[in-house]
Amino acid sequence: MIPKIVKPFLMHPQTISLVLYALLMSFANCVYAARPAANADASLPNILILYADDLGFGDLGCYHSKSKIPTPHLNRLAAEGIRFTDGHSSSGICTPSRYALLTGRHHWRDFHGIVNSLGGSVIKPERLTLPEMLKAKGYHTNAIGKWHLGWNWDAIRKQDAKPTGEGRKKTWGPEAFNWSKPIPDGPLAHGFDHYFGDTVINFPPYCWIEDDQVPRAPDTVMDSSKWKPIKEGNWECRPGPMISDWDPYQNIPTTTKRGVEYIKSQANEQLPFFLYFAFPAPHAPIIPNDEFDGKSKAGPYGDLVVETDDACGRLLKALEQSDQAENTVVIFTADNGPEKYAYARDEKFGHWSAHPLRGLKRDIYEGGHHVPYLVKWPGITQAGRVSDALVSQIDIMATIASAVGFDLAHDAAEDSHNLLPVLKGNVELVRTTHVHNTRENQYAIRHGDWLMINHKDGYMSGRNTAWEKRHKYLADNNSPVELYNLKNDIGQRNDLAGKEPERVAELQTLLSRIRKQGYSAPRLTHQ
Repeated sequence: MIPKIVKPFLMHPQTISLVLYALLMSFANCVYAARPAANADASLPNILILYADDLGFGDLGCYHSKSKIPTPHLNRLAAEGIRFTDGHSSSGICTPSRYALLTGRHHWRDFHGIVNSLGGSVIKPERLTLPEMLKAKGYHTNAIGKWHLGWNWDAIRKQDAKPTGEGRKKTWGPEAFNWSKPIPDGPLAHGFDHYFGDTVINFPPYCWIEDDQVPRAPDTVMDSSKWKPIKEGNWECRPGPMISDWDPYQNIPTTTKRGVEYIKSQANEQLPFFLYFAFPAPHAPIIPNDEFDGKSKAGPYGDLVVETDDACGRLLKALEQSDQAENTVVIFTADNGPEKYAYARDEKFGHWSAHPLRGLKRDIYEGGHHVPYLVKWPGITQAGRVSDALVSQIDIMATIASAVGFDLAHDAAEDSHNLLPVLKGNVELVRTTHVHNTRENQYAIRHGDWLMINHKDGYMSGRNTAWEKRHKYLADNNSPVELYNLKNDIGQRNDLAGKEPERVAELQTLLSRIRKQGYSAPRLTHQ
């Protein structure tokens, strides 16, 4: 990882001269360039994380036999590896879940919301990340696609620049930035050797970013009227700088091509690789390319899931064609549940994206964070196995640390559980508790089969009474908390809080303890 004495300067280059910044970057890169040769181990597996955006638990055929969306490539991945039925992201929204996956730490210990348009990084310089850990073991690390963890845009913003509008309508024109400068505090500052993507598909700047710079500078302000018509919902694009010929429809084709090229390029390299490939889909804007129109029976959203599945297939095929599949760990999951357009989709097409769960993106009901979770690990996972173990994306860091022989310090991955024994089939589960959160002071805690929502209900995105009526939900008890036994009631229909006050008190005490003690990882609990 970048030495701590150097890292704070790389986060805020405006405090030093550009010459010194360049020297520090060169020094940091030299440190990394020299390190892998000493630490590289040819027996270490490659690691590929495929991260979908706003994907429902019931969208994939391997999770829902009556899904109206064909997903043959991910179905095959499930058949070749292990399919977890009780997998969770840390949050019901984008940024926090990505942070938790890449740090092994509950996001709510540090923040709750997303990084907004042209917002700063949520990762502190001293926070160990998954790519930093892997670099220390000799890995080459690459991030492609959605970042949404922030950059230091202030470092390239001109001092005399002024925005127009306020709040979410606050707009910076392309002239407000010096696009020739490197953009600090992005993926390269937190362990990735390379990055390629557009940071967030519906946030500015609307251009490609390669490593920490833009290959082509924005020259206009975002104007969705220049794009092909959207196919479902709204563009939901925040205003800001854009290159004149920007085409959001080219996101998946372009990033997938880059991913395939990268995977194939690593075939003859001595170092193992880590590729974090983060899709913009099926997050809004819902814009499947024309060749995928009508490929599902769930409208354009379903077609976009088909395109995402197709892209996964291309990346997995690249592993096979380059003879790397048998030495590559593949993890597929999603940052949170589907967006609220799912209500209309259910009514129009009879496809409930979160099936059989209640709730959607943002919600702390299961549908907000209970997501697909597939792992193929040749030599470790048994093909076609299905596990009901409670697992979290937070656990990826400790699991990989165990596999590559990295000793995590007490101030790293504080909530991450080592899932290797579960993956190997040696034990049924290692995690019994998980805390769900999207907004401040609105938590849910899972312990065993029990789930307590420490709030009047689990909706964060608003209630849809028509959906509840269609799916035969009864009126709530109007109690200050809700309690469910998920073993018997995965759809969260029967609130037992009034009948189980002692269990509610027990879970409230447990939630308070986990929040206050600052960790939940077994290795720290047992110290």
